[in-house]
Amino acid sequence: MSEFDFFTGTWSVANRRRTVWLADVEEWEEFPATSVCTWLLGGAAMADEMDFPTKNSTGMTLGLRDAKSGEWSLYWVRGDDGVLSEPVVGKINDGDGVFYGETEHDGRPVLVRNLWHSHGPDAFGWVQDYSADGGDTWETNWTMDFTRTDG
Repeated sequence: MSEFDFFTGTWSVANRRRTVWLADVEEWEEFPATSVCTWLLGGAAMADEMDFPTKNSTGMTLGLRDAKSGEWSLYWVRGDDGVLSEPVVGKINDGDGVFYGETEHDGRPVLVRNLWHSHGPDAFGWVQDYSADGGDTWETNWTMDFTRTDG
């Protein structure tokens, strides 16, 4: 059994994303997605393939578990270029998780935080926050609400 067992399956995803990030702009867009999450390497890895039909876009989360530390490294891969992002690293405990990483936004380094919240076996939420001040403040720029569709 793995910390991400709740994620395995097929999901309908309601996305809510800021139109401008790290600019204190409160304009959001909403769009659907589908997600299919499967195990790889006997549970040492997982892949979450996502389709954003109204955005004509696809992507995938590749998750790799460090057997010694129990931490997961989650990499995002966009379907249009196939490049692995820098990972966010963290753990899931009882369906809730916090993952941290670094990326670049508009040419400057920022911290990334992903929050996972289980809402039982058939629903969970994901939140992405960015910080441009070393983690003193965080701005939520993307939320996803997952609802199981494979019963």
